[in-house]
Amino acid sequence: MEHFRLEEKGSLTTAEGAIEFVERKGIGHPDTICDGIAEAISISLSQSYLQWAGRILHHNIDKGLLVAGHTEPELGGGVVHTPMRLVIGDRATSDWDGHRISVEEIALESATEWIKAHLPLVNPETHVVFQNELRPGSAELTDIFSRARLLSNDTSAAVGFAPLTETEQLVLETERLINTEEFKLKYPETGQDVKVMGVRRDRGLQLTVAVAIVDQYIEEVQYYFDRKKELEEELTAFLEPQLKTLDSVSLAINTLDDQERGLDGMYLTVLGTSAEGADGGQVGRGNRVNGLITLNRPMSAEAAAGKNPFSHVGKIYNVLCHHLANQIYTELEPVKEVCVRMCSQIGREISDPWMVSTEVVLSAGTGLEEVEQPIQEIIEKQLRNMEDFVRRLASGEFSVY
Repeated sequence: MEHFRLEEKGSLTTAEGAIEFVERKGIGHPDTICDGIAEAISISLSQSYLQWAGRILHHNIDKGLLVAGHTEPELGGGVVHTPMRLVIGDRATSDWDGHRISVEEIALESATEWIKAHLPLVNPETHVVFQNELRPGSAELTDIFSRARLLSNDTSAAVGFAPLTETEQLVLETERLINTEEFKLKYPETGQDVKVMGVRRDRGLQLTVAVAIVDQYIEEVQYYFDRKKELEEELTAFLEPQLKTLDSVSLAINTLDDQERGLDGMYLTVLGTSAEGADGGQVGRGNRVNGLITLNRPMSAEAAAGKNPFSHVGKIYNVLCHHLANQIYTELEPVKEVCVRMCSQIGREISDPWMVSTEVVLSAGTGLEEVEQPIQEIIEKQLRNMEDFVRRLASGEFSVY
């Protein structure tokens, strides 16, 4: 590779540092809802474009905005006064070679299906107003898609790392557990809006978990607090057997709660998401492409969800960097931790990054010269197969939220 740099990043991995901050916004969080729907629309459009044109045409669905509605939670079940409003924005090709592609219909169907699949208490017909603001793209950017080569549509930098620390894994698994079907059967009062913040101090991990509680399952104030205690015990019992390098884990749920304040002292929702009345959402404000917000790690500010998987390097390189980091860590035993950065240049082939930088933490006694060639080979092999990678990305194989 012409533009490649390998550096050693000291001797301590992120997990060996003194402090760690990790956050996960769950599937029902307003920001994650926006990311999920934007990505679902992009995947559906990509598949339609492939069917009609044989290639993915110009689109970017990464300007979504969720405006909170208004509900009135009550013990035993509240009411929805004003629906949420979902603004679907940016650009999408609607005409190709004389064929009209129903972009608005595809967007609406994709958004509706995503809501049905992930937010069971939200009726997309009555609880959400859809505002479609998709427009055709600029001539110069649209022209990229008529060329035979995969060209970058932006000058953009991206970053990925591996492996996940124990703290990162536990934060991720906590939210995923709460939103499993099995967990909902046992605790039906837990909504999909779950946010987990983990703070590790040396070898002790503390988790603060926000869980939207569905009011129809709560008849009395005392029952709410009794169930919350059961949830804390259940999650702690789930986490403790997974501890490997950590010595302890503690957990607190809905820490703003105040039993003496009655209804006003409980995190109650009608639909299981704060977007129903308390908080709006926006594409790109939530999790990075590996599903986490990691303050001890390098992160890109790019909104990956909804971006075009064929040419938008803000999406492609972010997913690719994590993919490459995982490959390097998995295949090269001396690598204890790795960070991959890539930068594109608009108009340059995606398979030919403007710059690739890799940082590694190596096992004692291992030198950079022992891993430099194998790392380059892993990266070069993946870059030679970029067309296959973007098609996998377009099919939804890689999660970006």
